[in-house]
Amino acid sequence: MIQAHNIQKSYGQLHVLKGVDLEIGRGEVVSIVGKSGAGKSTLLHILGTLDKADEGTLIINGENISKLSAKKLAAFRNSNIGFVFQFHHLLPEFTALENVYIPALIGKQPESKAQQRAKELLDYLGLSGRLTHKPSQLSGGEQQRVAVARSLINQPAIVFADEPSGNLDSASSQELHQLLFDLRRDFQQTFIIVTHNKELAAMSDRCLEMQDGRLA
Repeated sequence: MIQAHNIQKSYGQLHVLKGVDLEIGRGEVVSIVGKSGAGKSTLLHILGTLDKADEGTLIINGENISKLSAKKLAAFRNSNIGFVFQFHHLLPEFTALENVYIPALIGKQPESKAQQRAKELLDYLGLSGRLTHKPSQLSGGEQQRVAVARSLINQPAIVFADEPSGNLDSASSQELHQLLFDLRRDFQQTFIIVTHNKELAAMSDRCLEMQDGRLA
């Protein structure tokens, strides 16, 4: 699903990634751990095409990312990649249902089809009774499940999660962790997760440690 070779990234004089090599298979759940400042989130943003490497090769789902124009990269990201962040980034003026299907509309899907897919996802995630609720009317765990549904709306090849349970209480964190593995079981969904949560890291198929800009 992902092939990354010699990924390098600097910000000014700060050399953050120092030659990262990584392969991720379809249906894998891989956690990346390490101390703050080790380069975990930078690597996640580059693998997720939100940032560009200074050097190296990145192939996602058979597509060489470095050869795509900005417009084609944006379209590729919308249709192939999902994101879940520590802070859910839901749009406060929209309902749960609307928040989920907005990326599908951006991807030019018919609204009726997008709504149906969003309802199915929210039902799968146990939120069928919360479709018309706005984010302020949802608990933290419910908001994060809406964010997970949004990440899945375009049936992405891979979902990147950056500290997905970092803003949740213990019970909600456990529910979210189990949900990720349910999605892998039921849909063969691939996940790459940056986390400080030892429980989530231990559940993963592989746990990779970043140390000083490299994978240990």
